[in-house]
Amino acid sequence: MSNKAIIEQALTHLANPSTRKQYFELYADTVVLHGYDGVAPGLDGVKAFYGYMWNAFPDLSVTAEDYVEQGDKVSVRFELTGTHQGPFQGIPATGRPIRVPGITILRFAQGKCVERWSQLNALLLLTQIGALPPPA
Repeated sequence: MSNKAIIEQALTHLANPSTRKQYFELYADTVVLHGYDGVAPGLDGVKAFYGYMWNAFPDLSVTAEDYVEQGDKVSVRFELTGTHQGPFQGIPATGRPIRVPGITILRFAQGKCVERWSQLNALLLLTQIGALPPPA
């Protein structure tokens, strides 16, 4: 299975609460995430991060818009969607929907993601949940 296909399968699980735990099959036990402040290295750190996100956005979904695969890396331009139904960054649930673009690069070894770099439009996310005023 190609690395792109591994990501596509993982994203299917990410969006389905009944199979979410299978999303973590994407990652090696020693995975390191870059661009995620406070996320400890290793699979347990990734699980804690997604537990926090699923608590804040129980219907969290990621749609891949574009893939670029080269060697052991896959770049994905994506859109994150969900509804703010739990605390996030100190902001109580607002019930507001989010739709936030981002990009991530995953490096694979032996069919597992061992390293990941991500950028997300966090200002847009915070604006959408009402934590920041909309731009003038």
